[in-house]
Amino acid sequence: MTSTFLLIGHLILLIPLFSAEECIVCDYFVLVGEPTAISCPVITLPALHSDYNMTWYKNGSNTPITTEKHARIHVRKGLLWFIPATLEDSGLYECEVRGLNRSNQKTINLKVFKNDNGLCFNGKMKYEQVVNSANIGNIICPDLENFKDEDNVKPEVHWYKECKPGFLEDKRFVLAEGENAVLIHNVSVQDKGNYTCRMVYTYMGKQYNVSRTMSLVVKESPLQMRPEFIYPKNNTIEVELGSHVVMECNVSSGINSLIPYWEVNDGYVDDFDSTYREQFYEKGMPHGITVAGTKFNISKVKVKDYAYKFFCHFIYESQQFTSYIKLEPPAQNIQGYLIGGGVSLVFLVFVTLIIYKIFKIDIVLWYRNSCHPFLGEKASDGKIYDAYVLYPKNRESCLYSSDIFALKILPEVLERQCGYNLFIFGRNDLPGEDMVSVADETLKQSRRLMIILASETPSCLLEDACEQQLAMYNALIRDGTQVILIEMDEILDYTSMPESVRYIKQKHGAIQWKGDVSEKSCSANTKFWKNVRYQMPSKKKMSHSEIYLLHQTLNSSTTKGN
Repeated sequence: MTSTFLLIGHLILLIPLFSAEECIVCDYFVLVGEPTAISCPVITLPALHSDYNMTWYKNGSNTPITTEKHARIHVRKGLLWFIPATLEDSGLYECEVRGLNRSNQKTINLKVFKNDNGLCFNGKMKYEQVVNSANIGNIICPDLENFKDEDNVKPEVHWYKECKPGFLEDKRFVLAEGENAVLIHNVSVQDKGNYTCRMVYTYMGKQYNVSRTMSLVVKESPLQMRPEFIYPKNNTIEVELGSHVVMECNVSSGINSLIPYWEVNDGYVDDFDSTYREQFYEKGMPHGITVAGTKFNISKVKVKDYAYKFFCHFIYESQQFTSYIKLEPPAQNIQGYLIGGGVSLVFLVFVTLIIYKIFKIDIVLWYRNSCHPFLGEKASDGKIYDAYVLYPKNRESCLYSSDIFALKILPEVLERQCGYNLFIFGRNDLPGEDMVSVADETLKQSRRLMIILASETPSCLLEDACEQQLAMYNALIRDGTQVILIEMDEILDYTSMPESVRYIKQKHGAIQWKGDVSEKSCSANTKFWKNVRYQMPSKKKMSHSEIYLLHQTLNSSTTKGN
């Protein structure tokens, strides 16, 4: 049996012998320069027997085509051969079959075509072959039955994809033995494309190429997947009492016969509550996926709905699969309280910081006075004096006010009212003692260094250079003593001050005295004295007897100094 090409639209299909009624004019196609053999598409009718004659004619000619084998166009074994075909061969041909009782004729339309530029095929002259993905498919090289050598053996066929060899290196592609076909295991969408088969046909000592191009179309097979729940997946949802809820169950699968259903309290939902009306539905999705679902409405959530789990079931391969939804009343929303509490806390911290910044000194002093008695006794630091007072001594060019402040006002407030113990040169030292030795020893026994400055201070401090240098050395280098700087009047320019004083002013600042040294009494609760007390060390509150004894000691020291 021979086979031919039939083009329907732009697709070439492989066809066998036709009956007279199947086509009026049958189309055949061949690539220019290649041989082809055309059979007459007339099935031998019952009225015809083995005694019949077949004659081929060029359309419009009454001269039969020759049977001479050496002719390029000839008839051999009932087939019309073109070895090879040329573009001028395109046209109509007729075959006539004559038997004893009747005859039949058929018209053939031969089209000789060229390949597209740069390609080994013509895009309009291809066989279309369809395979399904994930299956075993095959690509058939058709219409090669007539192209055998003299020993009746088909030549070897070579294969190309998109005109390039090598695709057979993929182990999924296997040449079928004894057939002009390629088997494809596990077909995928990537296998689609244009495949060309080519063989060499030898006739009368000459070789000719015979080629066919197949357009392989891969159709995706329906996805075979195990059914699984889309929703629910053992969910717990919060719903208000009396609210409306749609209870929905969805299952995805690749089959259409899946039917999920709801149960609650070991029975169907319709039996649990007559207002629940379960509805089944099914939706088709892309890639062959089916979504089967069932749902029912709870128009008003009741207390009993919180007591049970609602189970959704489906059966697959004789096995039941289950997932559930559990309704719960909503938890109390504490988010608002948390936000409000957080804002309040931030505001409280902010206000507290502002208050502390403004009233820091008063708070610290209050803490010392109120809470110090309840705290445990601290280990003694071995120091005798709370502060060493360094002030410009009364000289001819120095201010008398600094002496009054250092010898009268400071002891009155810090010692008599607050209980501090001060060392003041000119009051606590003994006549004839070496100033350097006394200053050095006393500075080591003092917790603070208090420096009193006036606008004429630099010249006075120069006269007390030894004491000043020892004091600065102890405060800044040796012991790291904290320094309290007090200005008797406003000092605008520190450039003339010693470098150590300028450093202390820049680092710790200064407390400015705004009172009158002629005042007979000063209160420790004024702003100036609060600032001084804040920088002084914490002092344990003294009893009346301790204050009396301290006063007696100070009075005796003053008398002795005078």
